[in-house]
This record gives sequence, structure tokens and C-alpha cells, in this order.
Amino acid sequence: MEKTIKNVQDLYDMLDAEFRSAKQFWEPFYEDRDRPIPFFPNKPDENLVAHVNSGILPRGKALELGCGPGRNAIYLTRQGYKVDAYDLSETAIAWAKERAVEEQLDVNFECKSVFELTPQEEYDLVYDSGCLHHLLPHQRIPYIQMIHNGLKPGGYFGMTCFVPGFGGQGGPESVMDDWEVYREKSMKGGLAFTEEKLRYLLEDPFECVELRPMKAMDQDEDCFGLPILWVTLWRKP
Repeated sequence: MEKTIKNVQDLYDMLDAEFRSAKQFWEPFYEDRDRPIPFFPNKPDENLVAHVNSGILPRGKALELGCGPGRNAIYLTRQGYKVDAYDLSETAIAWAKERAVEEQLDVNFECKSVFELTPQEEYDLVYDSGCLHHLLPHQRIPYIQMIHNGLKPGGYFGMTCFVPGFGGQGGPESVMDDWEVYREKSMKGGLAFTEEKLRYLLEDPFECVELRPMKAMDQDEDCFGLPILWVTLWRKP
């Protein structure tokens, strides 16, 4: 029955309806490939490279959430991973597929919402470079559960998200409390997290392996890095 809340999904749908759909924002965002967006170049995150090089991440099957034009998925494929990578934007996925063809790499890029995914203990690594901080607070609940379900025991969840205090530099100035998001009906471009809040959200069901600010990387370096982001790695027991 329309507009009648009977279950949790009905509640999520009601809360979603108060905000502009994410697809409406991200589809035009990727249309101009020449825009000076720091994460448009085909370079992987510095933390992902560091974790792969250290040997802490086992080779195997990887899932990337909100992959954009594919830079991290392509890097992981080069390193020997079998990669599934998803994004809401058809434009971003088309760009990612072009990059994979240019490098003659086999990457499973698909235009799909993360909330359509139902993996069951099939991934050694799940990676999120800037997806979580664009989710509404209630959307974190199924999101984190999906990641936990999708990881094999002992698998890893790597993520980057906004640090507060970088207003005017591409990140949020402060942390909004979750109730404020619904009062104002806005995430103001993305939510920042304190270390305490990240640990509160993720230490159950995961174990924290690393949580630090991202290293700043120059434009001529082979990796992406901006200090407006946290980098963090978690392990499923």
C-alpha cells in the first residue's frame, strides 16, 4: 500500500524520498572528463598501493563500490585481482570500460547501485574510495551489512572518507550530526567523520587495521593522495 510503512525498507524509502537521488548528481558530474577533478586521472589511491605492496592484502577477488572512472579497479586488476566494480553513473562506467580496453584488462564494470548487491562471502577485499561519505546516515546500515556479508572470513574492507576541517579545499569544514542531515535535508556535499565516529560505526563488525590521514601526493606522482581524506583498513574476523 502506497505511503504506508510496514517494514524497514519502507522506512528507508521514505527517508530517501526527502533527498535528491544520487544518480541525478553523479551522472552529469562525470560528463566533462577535462575538469580539474583530483580523482579523475587514472591513478590509484596511495593507501591502496601501500597495502598491496606491503603484502597485507591477499590476492584474490575484489569488489569496488562507487568506482567512478575505474582507477582503483584497474590498478587492482593489474596486481592480479579479479575485480567487480560498480557505480551509479553510466557515464563513469563507460569511461572506466574505455580505460580497461585501452590497457587490455578484464574488469567487470557495471552500472548498479550498491544497494542492489547481495554478495555472500565471496570477496577477499572490498574497497570504497569516497562512497560512504556520500551515503545518507540510514543508508549506512544496509551498506555496512552488505560489505560484511560479502567478505570472506579474514577478508579486508578498505575505505577513504572525508576528514573535517577542510572547507574550501574540497572537503567539509565540520562534522554534521546525523539528525542534522534530516533536519536540513542536505549532506552539504558529503559528510565528514571524526576518528571516534568511524570507529563507532565500524569496529563492530570489523577489526581496525589502520586509520590515518591520507598522504598528500603531487600531481606528477603515480598515486592519488589528498589530506582531506581519512584512509582506513578493516578486517572481518
